[in-house]
Amino acid sequence: MNYWEERYKKGETGWDAGTITTPLKEYIDQLTDKNIQILIPGAGNGYEFDYLVENGFQNVYVIDIAETPLNNIKIRKPEFASHLIHSDFFTLDRNFDLILEQTFFCALSPEMRPQYAEKMASLLNPKGKLAGLLFDFPLTTEGPPFGGSTSEYLNLFSDKFNIKTLEKAHNSIKPRENKELFFIFEVK
Repeated sequence: MNYWEERYKKGETGWDAGTITTPLKEYIDQLTDKNIQILIPGAGNGYEFDYLVENGFQNVYVIDIAETPLNNIKIRKPEFASHLIHSDFFTLDRNFDLILEQTFFCALSPEMRPQYAEKMASLLNPKGKLAGLLFDFPLTTEGPPFGGSTSEYLNLFSDKFNIKTLEKAHNSIKPRENKELFFIFEVK
């Protein structure tokens, strides 16, 4: 059994906020095109997915390496079962207009970060956006979650993306207050 599936089975899901977090909700609320293709990688229990489909977005997909959270989403939204992809994110081969980031990046080993940036750029349509939250606390060898900094993110993403927004999140949930950066990167 993989590491993440084991964490779900044991109920070791401290990252799970139990609902969509404020920064992503407010970002989604300003999206006007309900037909865009959206991906949520490593979505866990998929509260962002629920929020999107409940608000009229029909082309929303989740990919997760763990089966348990996908089954949890399927129970809540059985009509969207075909939108739930049980696979390794790095093997995905299709394109999206928007990819939402919420605790997926910080769960990957830091040495995988260049591969993450490369894969995200390859999955986005022209002018596609990668948006969401990245942690803003010192990177250590202990994790997940693994931290990071503005300068690291600029170095990592600037080759493949135009940095539209990268700023301290003003509306983080309490446990993540002053530890998150909200970002919008547009693929070059």
